Amino acid sequence: MATTPNLKRLLKEHQSVQRDLGSGAPSNPDLLELRPYDSDLEDLSEWTACIRAPTHGAYQGGIFNLTLTIPPSYPTKPPIVKFQTPIFHPNVHFKTGEICLDVLSTNSWTPAWTLSAVCTAILALLDAPEPDSPLNVDAANLVRSADTRAYRSVCAMFVRLHALPSD
Repeated sequence: MATTPNLKRLLKEHQSVQRDLGSGAPSNPDLLELRPYDSDLEDLSEWTACIRAPTHGAYQGGIFNLTLTIPPSYPTKPPIVKFQTPIFHPNVHFKTGEICLDVLSTNSWTPAWTLSAVCTAILALLDAPEPDSPLNVDAANLVRSADTRAYRSVCAMFVRLHALPSD
């Protein structure tokens, strides 16, 4: 395995996440898992994350799976992150899971961001949707019109249908 800046950075991030999650007191308790698909660490271009929705928001009780695709130019270019778990959110495309978030755009990305920090930003987005840059117009219209009851009801329905932890 050749050592490139990308690989060194990703191995360091993997070690940091494993240390944090394994410590029993992670810095972000809502980040349940962040790991490469390849458990042998030979290919670090595809990662998976599992996040727990904030307990006080529209998605309470939900567990969401994400995929992170790491470009060869990472960390100078952002990862491509998508929800695998269906979610009703103004900034998440209903069919593809694509996420509209400033830090994931090439213009706003900085190498100071880590994969763990990206997951934290996505968690924050759950409770702070940006309806002016929607990927789901229906969700954005509910937020823009301040129909909180309808918005939270549809979010809760999606959680019940798709994001409740299996026993």
